[in-house]
Amino acid sequence: MMSPLRFTPHLRDLVHDTDVLISDIWGVVHNGVAAFPDACGALQTFRKQGGIVVMLTNSPRPTPAVQEQLRELRVPDDCYDDIVTSGDLTRHYIAARPGEPLYQIGPDRDGPTFDGLDVSFAPLERADYIVCTGLFDDETETAEDYREMLLKALSRRLPMICANPDIIVERGHKIIYCAGAVAELYREIGGDVTFYGKPHLPAYHRAFELAAARRGAPTPLNRMLAIGDSVRTDLAGANNAGIACVFVTRGIHSADFTEAHEIDAAAAQRLFGGTRPPFVLMRDLRW
Repeated sequence: MMSPLRFTPHLRDLVHDTDVLISDIWGVVHNGVAAFPDACGALQTFRKQGGIVVMLTNSPRPTPAVQEQLRELRVPDDCYDDIVTSGDLTRHYIAARPGEPLYQIGPDRDGPTFDGLDVSFAPLERADYIVCTGLFDDETETAEDYREMLLKALSRRLPMICANPDIIVERGHKIIYCAGAVAELYREIGGDVTFYGKPHLPAYHRAFELAAARRGAPTPLNRMLAIGDSVRTDLAGANNAGIACVFVTRGIHSADFTEAHEIDAAAAQRLFGGTRPPFVLMRDLRW
């Protein structure tokens, strides 16, 4: 039987043999409203000691837009070396199809995903494919509000590119739905969906490439450590990529860990299912 999972209070106890951290952003270093100072300090300290930090996010926006958001939330630039976003990967797909009509599902604020590209926006009836960056109004809508639209898209067999595989995130103290919720509904009714971002391997391979460029050589998997707060994306992604994971419980799964000091085998099966790479628990990221 599996031993109980206990909480580790400090990152410094976990990184003696670690050269690279692959860290989630939302839920780990901020909550969409404000930065977490202890988390930022932990990443800064790791870098000062010679480590490399690559932020890996399912944000549908490209890296410059994410960096601007981090600065607005008071996340210091020296917390990280590079950023990989789902938006970056989505942009590569769009760039390979110049001028092809697409239909966007998502808010106007995701405009940077398309900046500088040869994009032809079209109504659903004339589009060749869909790019889902989010919900039009994530404060009030759920994926079910899109079922009728998705059935129309399915009737035309339109492929969908999901630029953010997250189902939900925490904004302040509120849970909101993301593009992944809409994309999963489309997939469930028979739609063709390509997901760019965690837990899928291309996002991790890009993070590994950037870390190798910083270090001058590839980093062995056993000397990398992922950090995240989502079972579905961060923990599963680390499992897919073959690296250990620090699972931060203050994020979207916080209600499952209230007052818990350790997680027994039955609770671990309920919370984590079959996703069992080497990982440890932290309530929040701190040095």
